[in-house]
Amino acid sequence: MQNLFYLTDEQRAIRDLARDVARERIAPRAAHVDETGEYPQEQLAALAKQGLMGLHIPEEYGGSAAGALAFCLAAEEVAWACASTSTIFLVQNLGGYPILFAGTEEQKRHYLPRIAAGEITAAFSLSESGSGSDAAAVSCTAVRKGDRYIVNGSKMWVTNGSHAGVITVFVTTDRAKRAKGVTALLVEPGLKGFSVGKPERKLGIHGSPTVALHFTDCEVPVANRLGDEGQGFPVAMRTLQQSRPTIGAQAVGIGQAALDAAVSYARERRAFDQPIGAFQGIQFMLADMAIAVHASRLTVHYAAGLIDRGETQTAMESSFAKCLASDSAMKVATDAVQVLGGYGYTREFPVERFMRDAKITQIYEGTNQIQRLVIAQHLLGKL
Repeated sequence: MQNLFYLTDEQRAIRDLARDVARERIAPRAAHVDETGEYPQEQLAALAKQGLMGLHIPEEYGGSAAGALAFCLAAEEVAWACASTSTIFLVQNLGGYPILFAGTEEQKRHYLPRIAAGEITAAFSLSESGSGSDAAAVSCTAVRKGDRYIVNGSKMWVTNGSHAGVITVFVTTDRAKRAKGVTALLVEPGLKGFSVGKPERKLGIHGSPTVALHFTDCEVPVANRLGDEGQGFPVAMRTLQQSRPTIGAQAVGIGQAALDAAVSYARERRAFDQPIGAFQGIQFMLADMAIAVHASRLTVHYAAGLIDRGETQTAMESSFAKCLASDSAMKVATDAVQVLGGYGYTREFPVERFMRDAKITQIYEGTNQIQRLVIAQHLLGKL
């Protein structure tokens, strides 16, 4: 266990609690979840029982207000055990932030305590088939009719959309205004005209369901709007800025798991009458893997620490964290497969799962190409 001297006693306690839950209750079923695509309900319940679902939620709404760094510490431990479970755990954070940032007092009191307790899962729906990286190009429309919005269109790539109790859905009330026409609505399952598409068949994170959402003259009460009409885009960007370090933390957890597996194998596997870890080629690979994981962890913690200090302009640091950690996780997991050789390519060992799971961290919540664009814009300004 690394000596991260800057952590508080509370943060260490949260990390250690998450580690215990992850290794005792989550890791033993990770391979089964990956193989079957089974929703990890029991694993999520174990996290909720220990109060880990509400780390980002203020105490007055049932959370612990532990902060961004504490959440990243927990997210890393959960991801080390099972990336599918960690994705749902992260979405609880992602889906809750818009309510925390822009919700009315009534909305906060209605949803946040249930999210903190794990009674419901929150989800976040911004992407569409034609608006992924170009998030302002939303085409799912909402037209106000009295005290209702009539919503039509579809959303894509909604993590946990089939299991969520509340989904923050970003629609457009005026497409000509692009970003300034985007509005955020809270959607609950059961609304007339709302349906969920079939689960996507994905490369990794098999236990985390990803679906499309369909709206056909769906009536959403105006009371379910977050903030003012046309103010949804800033809510989405603020949410992503705050949540991107948590994706970095997930990537660090996957990378650490891959590194641990490679180190263990290098100690045990013998070739030419000695452990393969005795060969300099393997030693250098493991050293580079460890450097990448550790540097990523520190970058994630730095971004999360800025958020905890109340800094509002953290977009570049959040992009640093997400981009470096996810690129590192992909390389480390791929190298772990190489260290294990033929065994690494089989499902008898977990490293091929780590490689498949790591890939998504380079894509969701803004591709790493978008992260580099964000960073470049901060460096260069508007040219």
